[in-house]
Amino acid sequence: MAGIWILAEWRDQALELLGIGRQLADKMGVSLSVMIGDTPEGAKVFIAHGADEAILLPALPEGQSPDAFIPLIAEEAGRTEPDLILIPATYRGKELAARLAVRLKTGLCSSCTAITFDEESKSVLMDRLAYGGAALQRVSCSTRPVMATIPPRTFEPAPEFAGREGKVRELAAPAHSAVKILEKRARTREIKDITESPVVVCAGRGVEKKEDLSLVRELAEVLGGEVAGTRPVTEELHWLPEELCIGLSGISVKPDLYIGLGVSGQIQHVTGISRSKVIAAVNKDEHAPIFGAADLGIVGNLYDVVPKLIEALKKTP
Repeated sequence: MAGIWILAEWRDQALELLGIGRQLADKMGVSLSVMIGDTPEGAKVFIAHGADEAILLPALPEGQSPDAFIPLIAEEAGRTEPDLILIPATYRGKELAARLAVRLKTGLCSSCTAITFDEESKSVLMDRLAYGGAALQRVSCSTRPVMATIPPRTFEPAPEFAGREGKVRELAAPAHSAVKILEKRARTREIKDITESPVVVCAGRGVEKKEDLSLVRELAEVLGGEVAGTRPVTEELHWLPEELCIGLSGISVKPDLYIGLGVSGQIQHVTGISRSKVIAAVNKDEHAPIFGAADLGIVGNLYDVVPKLIEALKKTP
């Protein structure tokens, strides 16, 4: 076996995948490499957190598209033949994974919630949700390398190991891509990346008017969290940006605390919050499906409950 690769855009993504990567590498008896754009000095962080090797992507010339990295990565994979490639399931990560899988003529398991190595069959087993979260699908890949994308916050970041040593090497500059960046425009973002937020407050259809989202935002602010929405609120009414939609048609989150306000709790939405550490809900319908998934629930009108929650939290030291 040749080894395990982790491809990541940012350090925190790499550190999350290093934890599970190190476990798998030890069981498989292979090396663990991180491929990322960083400096030789910065690469020491990955070695200290479990990597045996840091492969540094070179800086791209001005105007060059990141697409240029894809053939470079594919060429390196063809040369070293890794057994497993793990990639964060971000927007860019999912695109990279799909295009790389095509070049390597291999399979890709998307949005894995767990990944293990079966020593008897010598195969990598990947779990992912299916049928709107009602079932768990276990997948194995018969081709090499095995490729998987993993949603952010699925695994805890790898701990630091004192005294670890490893190799650092830099890939040569890639050939120029046919795709060029002609212009960059800053995109105005209303929020931070909610997949990274420890607290998410989600507005459901129980919120009667767009103006009432101020109540949702105030609760999120008091808790130090971010605001999200269900599909009706984001994709149908457009009260919130579509990037804030949680569920099968949107994103998955794994906060320490999720609070659903007026969220009915259909399976499509619950799939996106199932990995939350604590799920709390406020809904005036005691039979709302969200209470079946919630750890804590309040049956009541959110217009009565939320102001009281905000008041109590403001009084808490």
